[in-house]
Amino acid sequence: MRIARDGTWFYLGTPIGRPELVRLFSTILRKDGDAYFLVTPVEKVGITVDDAPFVAVDFEVSGEGEDQVLTFETNVGDTVTAGPSAPIRVERDAETGEPSPYVLVRANLEALIDRKSFYRLVEIGTHHDGWFGLWSGGSFFPIIPSEDLP
Repeated sequence: MRIARDGTWFYLGTPIGRPELVRLFSTILRKDGDAYFLVTPVEKVGITVDDAPFVAVDFEVSGEGEDQVLTFETNVGDTVTAGPSAPIRVERDAETGEPSPYVLVRANLEALIDRKSFYRLVEIGTHHDGWFGLWSGGSFFPIIPSEDLP
């Protein structure tokens, strides 16, 4: 089994087309170290994850400034509110500088924030302590140093 970067789940090279089945598998997904497994009471099966196991496909904003709260929805129907226990992080490609933003969904499992959502997040971002980033749940999540912005 494999999960592609776009969140598509594959079995024997064929996409799993039933959302209910993908949702079921997502509930038994675990990450141990750098490896991913589907875990049931009787077996533990390793799977390949190209990037992150989930994709944050949308989000809602409430409040403003330090009181702002960002609630994300994943491609498998999970919702998570970014904050101290569900941080947002951004990795930048060393060669291109392209950002890859993530939000922690549960127990070491992250969702890659999709491009359209990331663009919306950048629109509501702010500068704080030399960084451009986002507030949610009382925490500031840096995206890029302010000095690196044009």
